[in-house]
Amino acid sequence: MASLTPISQSQSLFNKTRCPPKSLTSPNLGSDFLLKKSSVSIPRMSTRVPMKAAGVVSATTAEKAKKRYPGESKGFVEEMRFVAMKLHTKDQAKEGEKEVKEPQERPVAKWEPTVDGYLKFLVDSKLVYDTLEGIVEKAPFPSYSEFRNTGLERSAKLAKDLEWFKEQGHIIPEPSAPGVTYAEYLKELSEKDPQAFLCHFYNIYFAHSAGGRMIGKKVAEMILDKKELEFYKWDGELSQLLQNVREKLNKVAQSWTREEKNHCLEETEKSFKHSGEILRLILS
Repeated sequence: MASLTPISQSQSLFNKTRCPPKSLTSPNLGSDFLLKKSSVSIPRMSTRVPMKAAGVVSATTAEKAKKRYPGESKGFVEEMRFVAMKLHTKDQAKEGEKEVKEPQERPVAKWEPTVDGYLKFLVDSKLVYDTLEGIVEKAPFPSYSEFRNTGLERSAKLAKDLEWFKEQGHIIPEPSAPGVTYAEYLKELSEKDPQAFLCHFYNIYFAHSAGGRMIGKKVAEMILDKKELEFYKWDGELSQLLQNVREKLNKVAQSWTREEKNHCLEETEKSFKHSGEILRLILS
């Protein structure tokens, strides 16, 4: 049976291990021995962050850095729609936040339209659509060519409506200040600012297909004996025509930076301002 070493001897051996004689620390023995011995007897605390924890920190930082915009997951057109809806009144859209300030922002049932005023609205609207469709046809930026012959075009339809009014004995007025101003603005934008121009393109066509149709129906009931104008008719299924244009807009916007997309969204308010001034002509 092995004998146990007395405690006093064990302590002595421990002390000898920790304090080697000077002869053992002589340079002649080299440094490897002492380094190895030191690394065993003196444990060191690690300061490295575990890989799993580092991944969590990195992911959290990335989430904070990337801001998600309303509608972004569904495509850029949904972002445009979200911004546009906020600029409606509660009566116009459930998402609306705008307070009623202008006569044309009141419920249509409270309007008092006139035939002369409606003619001014149609004439100015035609000028705007003539301008939009002419720009898309010339395509100063290649992306504009994506929006030729979408089926949403309104210029030819409006020409038929104005001819009908003329046959009824009405005098067709010249375009007024709101239409002329907006048309000139669109021309300027189209040459230098494609993101802003396409914001107007989207809002003009899509607004007419929704709220515009409702207004046309109400006004026709009030002053045109329910006459349905060509302005509010489309060749083909409107929902599919709109979907085709949504896809084209989303495709074009894929090449834009986040800053360019934000610039496009910021133009929405100007689009509403110009369109509102033309719409107000119905009440003049």
